[in-house]
Amino acid sequence: MIEDERPPLADSLWTATAPAGPACPPLEGEVEAEVVIVGGGYTGLSAALHLAERKVSVVLLEAREPGWGASGRNGGQVIPGFKEDPDEVERIMGPTFGRRAVRLSAAAPDLVFDLVARHGIACDAVRAGWIQPAPDEAGVRLQRARVRQWERRGAPVEWLDRGAVSIALGTGLYEGGLLDRRGGSLQPLAYARGLAAAAIRAGARIHGRTTARRLERVGAGWRVATGRGAVRARTVLVCTNGYTDGLVGGLAQALVPVTSVQVASAPLSDNVRRSILPGGEAASDTRRLLVYFRLDPAGRLVIGGRGAYGERGIRAAQARLRRLAQRMFPQLPDDLRWERAWGGFVALTEDHLPFLVEPEPGLVAAGGYNGRGVAMATAMGRVLADKASGVPDAELDFPVTRLRPMPLHALRRPVIALAVAVKAVQDRLGLRLAS
Repeated sequence: MIEDERPPLADSLWTATAPAGPACPPLEGEVEAEVVIVGGGYTGLSAALHLAERKVSVVLLEAREPGWGASGRNGGQVIPGFKEDPDEVERIMGPTFGRRAVRLSAAAPDLVFDLVARHGIACDAVRAGWIQPAPDEAGVRLQRARVRQWERRGAPVEWLDRGAVSIALGTGLYEGGLLDRRGGSLQPLAYARGLAAAAIRAGARIHGRTTARRLERVGAGWRVATGRGAVRARTVLVCTNGYTDGLVGGLAQALVPVTSVQVASAPLSDNVRRSILPGGEAASDTRRLLVYFRLDPAGRLVIGGRGAYGERGIRAAQARLRRLAQRMFPQLPDDLRWERAWGGFVALTEDHLPFLVEPEPGLVAAGGYNGRGVAMATAMGRVLADKASGVPDAELDFPVTRLRPMPLHALRRPVIALAVAVKAVQDRLGLRLAS
């Protein structure tokens, strides 16, 4: 079970099966470093590891334990690219940074699997590819255009017609889809804990159960105060993403945390297991309220999708996922036992792209991965390490922009609830998967 979490979100398969993480004692007293990182998810852990490998003195503060938030709860899908297609990213960011950002996102899975191999992280990493199936003709048109855009950039992406995608997924309820061989899957909490262990071995100091409570400018640097200590540093990296609080004014208003939930079955029989994603790929579709699914190494079906804010809504969303799985995969036994149900916050942004901002000199924040956090957060951590190491903004692989709080952010929950209801109706009209 995930400690300090509401029961509907706490019974995580990943917490039950991940190796123990490294010792990360709470911070006691006042210390100094060149860089202090707030947040122990993939972004902060990747930044800490890359900085420590460059012999930069770094301290990371995590309110609970590394990987406690979305980094330890997600679907474990290593997906290349942004939510937006490459052409759109280049249009939004311009030719220089757009091309760099697209390359960064395209190579993000390479970075993940390289770190896993280089540091011997035991996280069940499998690079069998990622399938994005389309449930209707609108999705088919979108996917065909997406395939063409990546093909122009030399990526190993191919189109699967209805027959091919049905065989690849084990369900006949999709009209086609793309197969991206750059993608894969892993045990997300084990990966986070492995990054933490690698960062500590490289010289980073990581403190769990240490909440950053106050941030203040001290001379040319910063002081981050905690409950029982403080860190003085020239640079602060804020990497809290979907769990962002009020430490940095306006940052929480730059993104919207939404609940994503998952359920996991008992291990499937060999015959059934061989009929669902037989190639070992991970999958997430193009529905308005997307569904993502994969098998874990023990043959459990793990399926996830959009949740809700209240406990009753969360449990209802998890029940819908169980019903959906039975409709998608009629080969599942009627008496299939579902072992786990959990969830957490995913951070969305207004333009569906991550952000890298510097509200004040030496105070830098990144986040907003829109459901692509395993690969993109890892890559953004390296970009943050570059910036904190003195790489000029003009030479970074992602643009530094101004902090842009969303208008009417305080109304986000009712607006999101309404949008989810509308999208659910649209999905049912287009493809009757869930009921």
